[in-house]
Amino acid sequence: MTDRLDRARATGILAVLRAPSPELALEAADAIIRGGVAGIEVTYSTPDAPAVIRELIARHGDAAYIGAGTVTTVEQATAAADAGAAFLVSPGTLPDLTRAMLDTGRVVMTGAMTPTEVMSALALGVDVVKIFPASLGGPSYLGALRGPFPDAPLMPTGGVSPENLADWFAAGAVAVGAGGDLANSASIKASDWADLTRRAEKFAAAFSAVHG
Repeated sequence: MTDRLDRARATGILAVLRAPSPELALEAADAIIRGGVAGIEVTYSTPDAPAVIRELIARHGDAAYIGAGTVTTVEQATAAADAGAAFLVSPGTLPDLTRAMLDTGRVVMTGAMTPTEVMSALALGVDVVKIFPASLGGPSYLGALRGPFPDAPLMPTGGVSPENLADWFAAGAVAVGAGGDLANSASIKASDWADLTRRAEKFAAAFSAVHG
């Protein structure tokens, strides 16, 4: 599992990308990558998510870590894997869906909030447990989960900002998922790519300060 997570650990930040069109998704991802955040989670809230994933891989190759998010069906998991997604993320942990995600051979991250849910995800063999919505408990809650689960790879998503990034990693995060503070929906709709790049630069600088 350590080898499988090397890229996730090194990337550190996954931008949770939700865009109203494939074209805006591609431009947004390009802007975020320019800012120094190489992890892009193309959610299935975005139309034609597999096509976006395929095109981003063609554009950026190994310079970016591209995966799929909001995976809620077996068909979505298969389509994303076929498009070349390096990782698959689901907001929850459904046994049949999780097994299908694992069958793709990709890095699998599924959502949990309570200790029981964390145990269920780990029992199924996921690579990373996505703590979502992490904003409900903050870094202190992630730290509390470290008590019973000291070795579990946990990735908080929701409520992550450049200002509290160090707190999340100090609490034991293997990586973080960043939504509105990074892949800001208003900026995407307005095609304000300079703003997205600036946001990514702030996240990248904060991550470098922690792991530099």
